[in-house]
Amino acid sequence: MVHQTRPQDEVFALLSSPATHGGAAVRRIDTHAASVFLAGDRAYKVKRAVRFPFLDYSTLPKRKAACEAELEVNHLFAPQIYLGVVPITRTGAELVLGGRGEPIEWAVAMRRFDEDATLDRLADRGKIDLALADELARTVAAAHARTLAVVAEPWLEALAQFIEQNDAAFGAAPTLFLPEDAAALTEASHAALGRVRPLLRARGAEGLIRRGHGDLHLGNVALIDGKPIPFDAIEFDPLVAAGDVLYDLAFLLMDLVERGLMRAGNVVLNRYLAETRRDSDLDALAALPLFMSLRAAIRAKVTAARLENAGSGARDGIVKAAQTYFRLACELIAPPPPSLLAVGGLSGTGKSVLARDLAADIPPPPGAVLLRSDVERKVLFGTAETERLPAHAYGAEATARVYGVLRAKAGRIVAAGHSAIVDAVFARETERAEIEQAASTRGVTFRGLFLTADLATRIARVGGRKGDASDADATVARQQEAYDLGSLTWAQVDASGTPEKTLAHARAALAP
Repeated sequence: MVHQTRPQDEVFALLSSPATHGGAAVRRIDTHAASVFLAGDRAYKVKRAVRFPFLDYSTLPKRKAACEAELEVNHLFAPQIYLGVVPITRTGAELVLGGRGEPIEWAVAMRRFDEDATLDRLADRGKIDLALADELARTVAAAHARTLAVVAEPWLEALAQFIEQNDAAFGAAPTLFLPEDAAALTEASHAALGRVRPLLRARGAEGLIRRGHGDLHLGNVALIDGKPIPFDAIEFDPLVAAGDVLYDLAFLLMDLVERGLMRAGNVVLNRYLAETRRDSDLDALAALPLFMSLRAAIRAKVTAARLENAGSGARDGIVKAAQTYFRLACELIAPPPPSLLAVGGLSGTGKSVLARDLAADIPPPPGAVLLRSDVERKVLFGTAETERLPAHAYGAEATARVYGVLRAKAGRIVAAGHSAIVDAVFARETERAEIEQAASTRGVTFRGLFLTADLATRIARVGGRKGDASDADATVARQQEAYDLGSLTWAQVDASGTPEKTLAHARAALAP
Protein backbone atom coordinates (compact mmCIF):
# COMPACT_ATOMS: atom_id res chain seq x y z
CA MET A 1 0.00 0.00 0.00
CA VAL A 2 1.22 3.50 -0.85
CA HIS A 3 1.13 6.13 1.87
CA GLN A 4 1.13 9.68 0.47
CA THR A 5 2.91 11.75 3.10
CA ARG A 6 3.29 15.17 1.48
CA PRO A 7 1.95 16.91 -1.60
CA GLN A 8 4.61 17.94 -4.06
CA ASP A 9 2.37 19.83 -6.47
CA GLU A 10 4.34 23.08 -6.15
CA VAL A 11 7.63 21.39 -6.92
CA PHE A 12 6.19 19.51 -9.88
CA ALA A 13 4.62 22.71 -11.21
CA LEU A 14 7.97 24.48 -10.96
CA LEU A 15 9.82 21.73 -12.81
CA SER A 16 7.05 21.42 -15.41
CA SER A 17 7.29 25.11 -16.33
CA PRO A 18 9.42 25.99 -19.39
CA ALA A 19 10.34 29.23 -17.59
CA THR A 20 12.34 27.19 -15.06
CA HIS A 21 14.47 25.83 -17.90
CA GLY A 22 15.12 28.95 -19.95
CA GLY A 23 12.02 28.49 -22.07
CA ALA A 24 12.75 24.89 -23.10
CA ALA A 25 9.78 22.60 -23.55
CA VAL A 26 9.34 20.13 -20.69
CA ARG A 27 8.38 16.48 -20.85
CA ARG A 28 7.34 14.76 -17.62
CA ILE A 29 7.64 11.02 -16.95
CA ASP A 30 6.07 9.53 -13.83
CA THR A 31 6.85 6.18 -12.24
CA HIS A 32 5.62 4.69 -8.98
CA ALA A 33 8.58 6.18 -7.09
CA ALA A 34 9.82 9.20 -9.04
CA SER A 35 8.95 11.96 -11.46
CA VAL A 36 11.43 12.95 -14.16
CA PHE A 37 11.36 16.27 -15.97
CA LEU A 38 13.14 16.47 -19.32
CA ALA A 39 14.03 19.93 -20.59
CA GLY A 40 16.67 20.91 -23.12
CA ASP A 41 19.88 19.03 -22.40
CA ARG A 42 19.01 18.30 -18.76
CA ALA A 43 16.81 15.95 -16.78
CA TYR A 44 15.73 16.36 -13.16
CA LYS A 45 14.51 13.38 -11.14
CA VAL A 46 12.48 13.93 -7.97
CA LYS A 47 11.65 11.14 -5.57
CA ARG A 48 7.92 10.99 -4.97
CA ALA A 49 6.79 11.34 -1.35
CA VAL A 50 5.65 7.73 -1.07
CA ARG A 51 6.27 4.70 1.07
CA PHE A 52 6.19 1.11 -0.21
CA PRO A 53 7.15 -2.12 1.53
CA PHE A 54 10.45 -2.01 -0.35
CA LEU A 55 11.27 1.74 -0.17
CA ASP A 56 10.48 4.76 1.94
CA TYR A 57 10.63 8.28 0.47
CA SER A 58 8.09 9.67 2.92
CA THR A 59 10.25 12.46 4.41
CA LEU A 60 12.49 15.12 2.93
CA PRO A 61 15.66 13.80 4.64
CA LYS A 62 14.93 10.34 3.26
CA ARG A 63 14.42 11.71 -0.24
CA LYS A 64 17.64 13.70 -0.03
CA ALA A 65 19.52 10.62 1.13
CA ALA A 66 17.98 8.62 -1.72
CA CYS A 67 19.08 11.24 -4.25
CA GLU A 68 22.61 11.19 -2.87
CA ALA A 69 22.64 7.39 -2.93
CA GLU A 70 21.42 7.38 -6.54
CA LEU A 71 24.19 9.74 -7.53
CA GLU A 72 26.84 7.67 -5.77
CA VAL A 73 25.69 4.30 -7.13
CA ASN A 74 25.16 5.46 -10.70
CA HIS A 75 28.44 7.34 -10.85
CA LEU A 76 30.13 3.92 -11.08
CA PHE A 77 28.14 3.07 -14.21
CA ALA A 78 27.33 6.39 -15.86
CA PRO A 79 29.43 9.31 -14.62
CA GLN A 80 28.72 11.14 -17.89
CA ILE A 81 24.98 11.18 -17.11
CA TYR A 82 24.74 11.87 -13.37
CA LEU A 83 25.74 15.46 -12.56
CA GLY A 84 24.73 16.12 -8.96
CA VAL A 85 21.99 16.60 -6.39
CA VAL A 86 20.21 19.95 -6.69
CA PRO A 87 17.95 21.62 -4.08
CA ILE A 88 14.57 23.09 -4.86
CA THR A 89 14.41 26.02 -2.44
CA ARG A 90 11.85 28.47 -1.14
CA THR A 91 12.59 32.16 -0.77
CA GLY A 92 9.47 33.87 0.50
CA ALA A 93 6.66 32.64 -1.73
CA GLU A 94 8.96 31.72 -4.62
CA LEU A 95 10.38 28.28 -5.44
CA VAL A 96 13.74 28.15 -7.21
CA LEU A 97 15.59 25.26 -8.79
CA GLY A 98 19.08 25.32 -7.31
CA GLY A 99 18.44 28.41 -5.22
CA ARG A 100 19.99 29.47 -1.90
CA GLY A 101 16.85 29.48 0.20
CA GLU A 102 15.40 26.74 2.39
CA PRO A 103 15.42 23.38 0.59
CA ILE A 104 11.92 21.95 0.36
CA GLU A 105 12.82 19.21 -2.11
CA TRP A 106 15.81 17.62 -3.81
CA ALA A 107 16.39 16.44 -7.37
CA VAL A 108 19.02 14.41 -9.14
CA ALA A 109 20.36 16.44 -12.05
CA MET A 110 21.32 14.46 -15.13
CA ARG A 111 22.57 15.06 -18.61
CA ARG A 112 19.71 14.25 -20.94
CA PHE A 113 20.12 11.61 -23.63
CA ASP A 114 17.92 10.49 -26.50
CA GLU A 115 15.08 8.49 -24.95
CA ASP A 116 14.78 6.50 -28.19
CA ALA A 117 18.39 5.34 -27.83
CA THR A 118 17.82 2.95 -24.93
CA LEU A 119 18.64 -0.60 -25.89
CA ASP A 120 15.09 -1.89 -25.49
CA ARG A 121 13.94 0.62 -28.10
CA LEU A 122 16.90 -0.18 -30.32
CA ALA A 123 15.98 -3.85 -30.00
CA ASP A 124 12.41 -3.02 -31.05
CA ARG A 125 13.88 -1.52 -34.23
CA GLY A 126 16.27 -4.40 -34.86
CA LYS A 127 19.30 -2.23 -34.09
CA ILE A 128 21.23 -4.39 -31.62
CA ASP A 129 23.98 -5.90 -33.74
CA LEU A 130 26.82 -8.13 -32.61
CA ALA A 131 29.29 -5.25 -32.38
CA LEU A 132 26.98 -3.43 -29.96
CA ALA A 133 26.48 -6.63 -27.98
CA ASP A 134 30.25 -7.02 -27.72
CA GLU A 135 30.67 -3.44 -26.53
CA LEU A 136 27.84 -3.88 -24.03
CA ALA A 137 29.64 -6.82 -22.41
CA ARG A 138 32.91 -4.89 -22.24
CA THR A 139 31.10 -1.98 -20.58
CA VAL A 140 29.44 -4.19 -17.96
CA ALA A 141 32.66 -6.06 -17.20
CA ALA A 142 34.51 -2.76 -16.70
CA ALA A 143 31.74 -1.42 -14.46
CA HIS A 144 31.70 -4.60 -12.38
CA ALA A 145 35.44 -4.24 -11.85
CA ARG A 146 34.73 -0.92 -10.10
CA THR A 147 32.00 -2.25 -7.80
CA LEU A 148 32.59 -3.18 -4.18
CA ALA A 149 32.20 -6.60 -2.59
CA VAL A 150 29.48 -7.15 0.00
CA VAL A 151 28.82 -9.86 2.58
CA ALA A 152 27.37 -12.86 0.77
CA GLU A 153 25.01 -14.40 3.32
CA PRO A 154 22.33 -11.67 3.47
CA TRP A 155 22.02 -11.79 -0.32
CA LEU A 156 21.81 -15.58 -0.32
CA GLU A 157 18.99 -15.36 2.19
CA ALA A 158 17.33 -12.69 0.05
CA LEU A 159 17.38 -14.99 -2.99
CA ALA A 160 15.14 -17.45 -1.17
CA GLN A 161 12.86 -14.56 -0.21
CA PHE A 162 12.69 -13.37 -3.82
CA ILE A 163 11.53 -16.83 -4.86
CA GLU A 164 8.84 -16.81 -2.18
CA GLN A 165 7.73 -13.28 -3.08
CA ASN A 166 7.36 -14.36 -6.69
CA ASP A 167 5.40 -17.41 -5.62
CA ALA A 168 3.01 -15.26 -3.58
CA ALA A 169 2.46 -12.90 -6.52
CA PHE A 170 1.82 -15.78 -8.91
CA GLY A 171 -0.55 -17.40 -6.41
CA ALA A 172 -2.52 -14.17 -6.16
CA ALA A 173 -3.16 -14.24 -9.92
CA PRO A 174 -4.25 -17.82 -10.69
CA THR A 175 -6.02 -16.80 -13.90
CA LEU A 176 -2.80 -15.28 -15.16
CA PHE A 177 -0.31 -17.93 -13.99
CA LEU A 178 -1.41 -21.57 -13.78
CA PRO A 179 -1.07 -22.64 -10.12
CA GLU A 180 0.56 -25.97 -10.97
CA ASP A 181 3.16 -24.24 -13.15
CA ALA A 182 3.84 -21.63 -10.47
CA ALA A 183 4.28 -24.34 -7.85
CA ALA A 184 6.67 -26.25 -10.10
CA LEU A 185 8.70 -23.09 -10.77
CA THR A 186 8.97 -22.31 -7.06
CA GLU A 187 10.02 -25.85 -6.21
CA ALA A 188 12.60 -25.98 -9.01
CA SER A 189 13.97 -22.56 -8.06
CA HIS A 190 14.45 -23.52 -4.42
CA ALA A 191 16.10 -26.78 -5.49
CA ALA A 192 18.46 -24.91 -7.83
CA LEU A 193 19.35 -22.46 -5.07
CA GLY A 194 20.09 -25.36 -2.75
CA ARG A 195 22.47 -26.87 -5.30
CA VAL A 196 24.42 -23.69 -5.98
CA ARG A 197 24.41 -22.18 -2.49
CA PRO A 198 27.90 -23.57 -1.59
CA LEU A 199 29.21 -22.28 -4.92
CA LEU A 200 27.78 -18.83 -4.28
CA ARG A 201 29.24 -18.75 -0.77
CA ALA A 202 32.64 -19.47 -2.32
CA ARG A 203 32.01 -16.69 -4.82
CA GLY A 204 31.32 -14.38 -1.92
CA ALA A 205 34.63 -15.33 -0.33
CA GLU A 206 36.27 -14.50 -3.66
CA GLY A 207 34.71 -11.03 -3.61
CA LEU A 208 32.35 -11.68 -6.52
CA ILE A 209 29.13 -10.86 -4.70
CA ARG A 210 29.04 -7.10 -5.03
CA ARG A 211 26.89 -4.00 -4.86
CA GLY A 212 26.06 -3.95 -8.55
CA HIS A 213 23.56 -2.22 -10.79
CA GLY A 214 20.63 -4.34 -9.64
CA ASP A 215 18.29 -3.49 -12.53
CA LEU A 216 20.45 -4.10 -15.57
CA HIS A 217 17.91 -4.67 -18.32
CA LEU A 218 17.94 -3.28 -21.85
CA GLY A 219 15.68 -0.37 -20.92
CA ASN A 220 18.28 0.85 -18.44
CA VAL A 221 21.12 1.05 -20.95
CA ALA A 222 21.40 4.01 -23.31
CA LEU A 223 23.55 4.38 -26.40
CA ILE A 224 25.42 7.64 -25.89
CA ASP A 225 28.11 8.76 -28.35
CA GLY A 226 28.11 5.25 -29.75
CA LYS A 227 28.73 3.59 -26.36
CA PRO A 228 26.23 1.63 -24.25
CA ILE A 229 25.92 3.27 -20.84
CA PRO A 230 23.98 1.62 -17.97
CA PHE A 231 21.92 4.06 -15.92
CA ASP A 232 19.22 4.06 -13.20
CA ALA A 233 20.97 1.58 -10.92
CA ILE A 234 19.04 0.64 -7.80
CA GLU A 235 19.77 2.94 -4.86
CA PHE A 236 16.86 2.35 -2.49
CA ASP A 237 17.95 -1.05 -1.17
CA PRO A 238 21.58 -2.24 -1.11
CA LEU A 239 20.35 -5.83 -0.77
CA VAL A 240 18.26 -5.67 -3.94
CA ALA A 241 21.19 -4.06 -5.76
CA ALA A 242 23.62 -6.68 -4.47
CA GLY A 243 24.38 -10.02 -6.02
CA ASP A 244 26.83 -12.21 -7.81
CA VAL A 245 28.22 -10.34 -10.80
CA LEU A 246 26.70 -13.03 -13.04
CA TYR A 247 23.29 -12.35 -11.45
CA ASP A 248 23.68 -8.72 -12.51
CA LEU A 249 24.65 -9.83 -16.03
CA ALA A 250 21.82 -12.38 -16.12
CA PHE A 251 19.20 -9.64 -16.45
CA LEU A 252 20.69 -8.54 -19.78
CA LEU A 253 21.08 -12.13 -20.94
CA MET A 254 17.47 -12.94 -20.05
CA ASP A 255 16.23 -9.79 -21.77
CA LEU A 256 18.06 -10.66 -24.99
CA VAL A 257 16.88 -14.27 -24.91
CA GLU A 258 13.27 -13.19 -24.30
CA ARG A 259 13.45 -11.01 -27.40
CA GLY A 260 14.87 -13.83 -29.48
CA LEU A 261 18.26 -12.11 -29.77
CA MET A 262 20.16 -15.32 -29.05
CA ARG A 263 23.31 -14.40 -30.97
CA ALA A 264 23.56 -11.05 -29.20
CA GLY A 265 23.04 -12.79 -25.87
CA ASN A 266 25.73 -15.32 -26.70
CA VAL A 267 28.16 -12.56 -27.66
CA VAL A 268 27.46 -10.73 -24.38
CA LEU A 269 28.15 -13.88 -22.34
CA ASN A 270 31.31 -14.81 -24.21
CA ARG A 271 32.78 -11.32 -24.30
CA TYR A 272 32.07 -10.85 -20.59
CA LEU A 273 33.90 -14.11 -19.76
CA ALA A 274 36.76 -13.11 -22.05
CA GLU A 275 37.06 -9.73 -20.34
CA THR A 276 36.97 -10.99 -16.76
CA ARG A 277 39.22 -14.01 -17.41
CA ARG A 278 38.10 -15.62 -14.16
CA ASP A 279 38.12 -19.41 -14.27
CA SER A 280 35.71 -19.37 -11.33
CA ASP A 281 33.13 -17.74 -13.62
CA LEU A 282 33.12 -20.98 -15.61
CA ASP A 283 32.10 -22.87 -12.47
CA ALA A 284 29.51 -20.19 -11.71
CA LEU A 285 27.72 -21.00 -14.97
CA ALA A 286 26.00 -23.63 -12.82
CA ALA A 287 23.98 -20.77 -11.30
CA LEU A 288 23.09 -19.10 -14.60
CA PRO A 289 19.79 -21.00 -15.15
CA LEU A 290 18.59 -19.93 -11.69
CA PHE A 291 19.79 -16.37 -12.19
CA MET A 292 18.13 -15.95 -15.59
CA SER A 293 14.94 -17.69 -14.49
CA LEU A 294 14.67 -15.55 -11.38
CA ARG A 295 15.14 -12.40 -13.43
CA ALA A 296 12.37 -13.53 -15.81
CA ALA A 297 10.08 -14.44 -12.90
CA ILE A 298 10.59 -11.05 -11.24
CA ARG A 299 9.86 -9.34 -14.55
CA ALA A 300 6.67 -11.44 -14.89
CA LYS A 301 5.58 -10.38 -11.40
CA VAL A 302 6.36 -6.70 -11.93
CA THR A 303 4.68 -6.67 -15.33
CA ALA A 304 1.53 -8.27 -13.93
CA ALA A 305 1.40 -5.64 -11.17
CA ARG A 306 0.86 -3.00 -13.84
CA LEU A 307 -2.62 -4.39 -14.45
CA GLU A 308 -3.85 -2.68 -11.28
CA ASN A 309 -3.69 0.76 -12.87
CA ALA A 310 -3.86 -0.16 -16.55
CA GLY A 311 -6.50 1.11 -18.91
CA SER A 312 -8.60 -1.36 -20.85
CA GLY A 313 -6.60 -0.81 -24.02
CA ALA A 314 -3.31 -1.81 -22.37
CA ARG A 315 -4.44 -4.86 -20.43
CA ASP A 316 -4.08 -7.46 -23.19
CA GLY A 317 -0.52 -6.42 -23.91
CA ILE A 318 0.41 -6.50 -20.23
CA VAL A 319 -1.11 -9.96 -19.78
CA LYS A 320 0.75 -11.29 -22.79
CA ALA A 321 4.07 -9.84 -21.62
CA ALA A 322 3.67 -11.16 -18.07
CA GLN A 323 2.82 -14.65 -19.28
CA THR A 324 5.72 -14.63 -21.75
CA TYR A 325 8.18 -13.81 -18.97
CA PHE A 326 6.60 -16.46 -16.77
CA ARG A 327 6.91 -19.17 -19.44
CA LEU A 328 10.52 -18.15 -20.01
CA ALA A 329 11.23 -18.43 -16.27
CA CYS A 330 9.81 -21.96 -16.30
CA GLU A 331 11.94 -22.91 -19.31
CA LEU A 332 15.17 -21.39 -18.01
CA ILE A 333 15.01 -23.12 -14.63
CA ALA A 334 15.02 -26.53 -16.38
CA PRO A 335 17.83 -26.31 -18.95
CA PRO A 336 18.61 -29.19 -21.33
CA PRO A 337 21.81 -31.16 -20.71
CA PRO A 338 25.07 -29.63 -21.90
CA SER A 339 27.21 -30.81 -24.77
CA LEU A 340 30.78 -30.38 -25.97
CA LEU A 341 31.53 -29.53 -29.58
CA ALA A 342 35.04 -29.41 -31.04
CA VAL A 343 35.74 -27.56 -34.29
CA GLY A 344 39.05 -28.53 -35.88
CA GLY A 345 40.78 -27.81 -39.18
CA LEU A 346 43.95 -26.35 -40.59
CA SER A 347 44.56 -22.61 -40.40
CA GLY A 348 42.33 -20.65 -42.75
CA THR A 349 39.44 -23.09 -42.83
CA GLY A 350 37.22 -20.72 -40.86
CA LYS A 351 37.01 -22.53 -37.53
CA SER A 352 36.51 -19.45 -35.38
CA VAL A 353 33.87 -17.94 -37.65
CA LEU A 354 31.93 -21.21 -37.66
CA ALA A 355 32.27 -21.64 -33.90
CA ARG A 356 30.84 -18.16 -33.32
CA ASP A 357 28.02 -18.83 -35.78
CA LEU A 358 27.09 -22.13 -34.11
CA ALA A 359 27.39 -21.04 -30.47
CA ALA A 360 23.94 -19.50 -30.08
CA ASP A 361 22.32 -22.64 -31.52
CA ILE A 362 23.63 -24.86 -28.75
CA PRO A 363 21.53 -24.98 -25.56
CA PRO A 364 21.19 -24.07 -22.79
CA PRO A 365 20.57 -20.33 -23.35
CA PRO A 366 22.21 -18.10 -24.27
CA GLY A 367 24.36 -20.65 -26.08
CA ALA A 368 27.74 -22.29 -25.79
CA VAL A 369 30.85 -20.79 -24.26
CA LEU A 370 33.61 -20.41 -26.84
CA LEU A 371 37.13 -21.61 -26.15
CA ARG A 372 39.72 -20.74 -28.79
CA SER A 373 43.28 -22.04 -28.85
CA ASP A 374 44.63 -18.80 -30.35
CA VAL A 375 43.19 -16.78 -27.47
CA GLU A 376 44.26 -19.22 -24.76
CA ARG A 377 47.81 -19.23 -26.15
CA LYS A 378 47.97 -15.44 -25.87
CA VAL A 379 46.66 -15.64 -22.30
CA LEU A 380 49.25 -18.31 -21.50
CA PHE A 381 52.04 -16.01 -22.62
CA GLY A 382 50.54 -12.88 -21.06
CA THR A 383 50.06 -10.93 -24.28
CA ALA A 384 47.16 -9.08 -25.86
CA GLU A 385 44.98 -11.08 -28.24
CA THR A 386 46.31 -9.34 -31.33
CA GLU A 387 49.99 -9.23 -30.28
CA ARG A 388 52.13 -11.61 -32.34
CA LEU A 389 53.95 -14.34 -30.42
CA PRO A 390 57.50 -15.58 -31.11
CA ALA A 391 58.05 -18.94 -32.78
CA HIS A 392 58.85 -20.79 -29.52
CA ALA A 393 55.29 -20.09 -28.32
CA TYR A 394 54.17 -22.56 -30.98
CA GLY A 395 56.54 -25.34 -29.98
CA ALA A 396 55.34 -28.78 -28.97
CA GLU A 397 55.53 -28.09 -25.23
CA ALA A 398 53.61 -24.81 -25.42
CA THR A 399 51.01 -26.34 -27.72
CA ALA A 400 50.48 -29.26 -25.35
CA ARG A 401 49.90 -26.77 -22.52
CA VAL A 402 47.34 -24.86 -24.61
CA TYR A 403 45.40 -28.02 -25.39
CA GLY A 404 45.53 -28.94 -21.73
CA VAL A 405 44.00 -25.58 -20.81
CA LEU A 406 41.27 -26.06 -23.42
CA ARG A 407 40.38 -29.48 -22.03
CA ALA A 408 40.37 -28.26 -18.45
CA LYS A 409 38.16 -25.26 -19.18
CA ALA A 410 35.80 -27.25 -21.35
CA GLY A 411 35.51 -29.78 -18.54
CA ARG A 412 34.65 -27.08 -16.02
CA ILE A 413 32.02 -25.57 -18.30
CA VAL A 414 30.17 -28.80 -19.03
CA ALA A 415 30.49 -29.89 -15.40
CA ALA A 416 28.65 -26.66 -14.54
CA GLY A 417 25.83 -27.74 -16.85
CA HIS A 418 26.67 -25.40 -19.71
CA SER A 419 27.80 -26.23 -23.25
CA ALA A 420 31.19 -25.43 -24.75
CA ILE A 421 32.71 -25.17 -28.20
CA VAL A 422 36.46 -25.73 -28.48
CA ASP A 423 38.09 -24.16 -31.55
CA ALA A 424 41.61 -25.42 -32.37
CA VAL A 425 43.48 -27.11 -35.22
CA PHE A 426 43.24 -30.60 -33.65
CA ALA A 427 45.73 -31.94 -36.21
CA ARG A 428 46.85 -34.86 -34.01
CA GLU A 429 44.79 -37.93 -33.26
CA THR A 430 45.81 -37.68 -29.61
CA GLU A 431 44.48 -34.12 -29.37
CA ARG A 432 41.15 -35.20 -30.80
CA ALA A 433 40.96 -38.27 -28.57
CA GLU A 434 41.74 -36.26 -25.44
CA ILE A 435 39.00 -33.67 -26.03
CA GLU A 436 36.54 -36.50 -26.67
CA GLN A 437 37.65 -38.08 -23.41
CA ALA A 438 37.02 -34.80 -21.58
CA ALA A 439 33.37 -35.07 -22.61
CA SER A 440 33.12 -38.78 -21.91
CA THR A 441 34.57 -38.38 -18.41
CA ARG A 442 31.81 -35.94 -17.55
CA GLY A 443 29.06 -37.90 -19.24
CA VAL A 444 28.11 -35.29 -21.84
CA THR A 445 27.44 -35.61 -25.55
CA PHE A 446 30.42 -34.92 -27.79
CA ARG A 447 30.44 -33.91 -31.46
CA GLY A 448 33.53 -33.21 -33.54
CA LEU A 449 33.72 -31.28 -36.81
CA PHE A 450 36.84 -31.05 -38.96
CA LEU A 451 36.83 -28.31 -41.59
CA THR A 452 38.54 -28.76 -44.94
CA ALA A 453 39.52 -26.27 -47.64
CA ASP A 454 42.14 -26.19 -50.41
CA LEU A 455 45.51 -24.52 -49.82
CA ALA A 456 44.82 -21.51 -52.07
CA THR A 457 41.64 -20.71 -50.13
CA ARG A 458 43.38 -21.07 -46.80
CA ILE A 459 46.28 -18.84 -47.84
CA ALA A 460 43.89 -16.15 -49.06
CA ARG A 461 41.99 -16.22 -45.80
CA VAL A 462 44.96 -16.03 -43.44
CA GLY A 463 46.40 -13.22 -45.53
CA GLY A 464 43.24 -11.17 -45.13
CA ARG A 465 43.06 -11.30 -41.34
CA LYS A 466 43.30 -8.09 -39.35
CA GLY A 467 43.01 -7.59 -35.59
CA ASP A 468 42.70 -11.32 -34.97
CA ALA A 469 44.16 -13.55 -32.28
CA SER A 470 45.60 -15.99 -34.82
CA ASP A 471 49.24 -15.58 -35.86
CA ALA A 472 48.94 -18.04 -38.76
CA ASP A 473 50.15 -16.72 -42.11
CA ALA A 474 50.77 -18.15 -45.58
CA THR A 475 53.96 -19.87 -44.42
CA VAL A 476 52.12 -21.65 -41.63
CA ALA A 477 49.32 -22.64 -44.00
CA ARG A 478 51.81 -24.22 -46.42
CA GLN A 479 53.62 -26.04 -43.61
CA GLN A 480 50.36 -27.54 -42.39
CA GLU A 481 49.80 -29.21 -45.75
CA ALA A 482 52.40 -31.76 -44.66
CA TYR A 483 50.57 -32.70 -41.46
CA ASP A 484 49.66 -36.34 -41.01
CA LEU A 485 46.14 -36.08 -39.65
CA GLY A 486 45.86 -39.81 -38.97
CA SER A 487 42.44 -41.39 -38.76
CA LEU A 488 39.69 -38.75 -38.88
CA THR A 489 36.56 -39.93 -37.12
CA TRP A 490 35.03 -36.46 -36.82
CA ALA A 491 32.52 -35.27 -39.41
CA GLN A 492 34.42 -33.57 -42.23
CA VAL A 493 32.85 -30.29 -43.34
CA ASP A 494 33.58 -28.60 -46.67
CA ALA A 495 34.65 -25.08 -45.68
CA SER A 496 35.85 -23.88 -49.08
CA GLY A 497 32.81 -21.69 -49.71
CA THR A 498 31.26 -18.73 -47.92
CA PRO A 499 30.79 -18.73 -44.13
CA GLU A 500 27.07 -19.18 -44.75
CA LYS A 501 27.69 -22.33 -46.80
CA THR A 502 30.09 -23.70 -44.20
CA LEU A 503 27.49 -23.04 -41.49
CA ALA A 504 24.86 -24.89 -43.51
CA HIS A 505 27.22 -27.85 -44.04
CA ALA A 506 28.06 -27.91 -40.33
CA ARG A 507 24.42 -27.79 -39.24
CA ALA A 508 23.65 -30.67 -41.59
CA ALA A 509 26.52 -32.67 -40.10
CA LEU A 510 25.26 -31.99 -36.57
CA ALA A 511 21.64 -32.79 -37.31
CA PRO A 512 20.24 -35.83 -35.46
